Amino acid sequence: MAVHPVYTFYAELDDYSPKIWRRFEVNSNKTIAELGYTVMTLFEMQASHLFCITYDYRAEILDDLRKRYSAEALESVLGENLLADLPKPWYFELPSDEPYIAEDFKWCDASQYRIKDIVKKVPSMLAFIYDYGDDWQIKLTFEGHEKVKIHGGELPRVLAGEGFGIIEDCGGTLGLAVLAKAFKKKTGQQYKEYREWLGIDDLDLTVFDLDDLNFRLKKLPRIFKESYEYNYEPTQRSIDLIERKYKEDLPHQ
Repeated sequence: MAVHPVYTFYAELDDYSPKIWRRFEVNSNKTIAELGYTVMTLFEMQASHLFCITYDYRAEILDDLRKRYSAEALESVLGENLLADLPKPWYFELPSDEPYIAEDFKWCDASQYRIKDIVKKVPSMLAFIYDYGDDWQIKLTFEGHEKVKIHGGELPRVLAGEGFGIIEDCGGTLGLAVLAKAFKKKTGQQYKEYREWLGIDDLDLTVFDLDDLNFRLKKLPRIFKESYEYNYEPTQRSIDLIERKYKEDLPHQ
C-alpha cells in the first residue's frame, strides 16, 4: 500500500438553505479538472453543462500583506489600487470552441494543472461554477493535507455532509427551493409538473447517503472525464450509474 498526498476540502452549495455541504479527500496529484468531476459527483451534477473553477490567489496575497503591513505602508508600495500589480485570479476551464475568458482573470486549461501545484495555503478559497445559465456555485475551502498510507482506489472519498445536491436545469438555487417546497407539500400544480418532469413521486433534498456517494465517487469521475476531455459518448451502463438504476437492477459493488 503506497503513501499518497491527500488534500481535504470543505464544499458548500452557495446561496441555498438548508445547507448542502460535503467534506471530502482527494489525491493532490489529480488535475483541477478532476477536482471538478469530484465536486460534480458530490452534488448530483450529471456532466451536461460547462464548468470552471476559479481561484483568487491575489486576494490571499493581499490578505497576507495586510496582516504584516499597515494600510499606509501597502499604499506606498502598491499605490491606491492595491490589486493592480498583483497576479490576476486564475480561471480554470477546459478548452472549447468558444471559451469564456473573463477580463480580470487568467485563463488556464483545467486538465493541465494539478491540485498540489495550485492550492498550497491553508485555508485557500476556490469557487466551482457549473452551468453558466443556472449558475450553480460551490464554495471550496482547502482545509489541510497529509501523506496517508492508502490504496489509491479509495480516493476521492467523502467523509461527511448534509443534503442531497442539485437538480439539473431547475433554475438554480431559487428553482431548487421552489422544487423542494413542492415535493414537501406534494399537492398542487407545481408538484404535478415537477413529478411529471422528473418521473418521480417523492424527493427529499435533505437526504444524505454517505455510502452511496462513496460508491459513486469510484465510478462517475472517470465517466465525466471521458465525456469532457475525450468527447466519449456515455454507454448505457454509464447512464444507468448516473441515474442510479443500480438501486433497482444493478449490483452494488
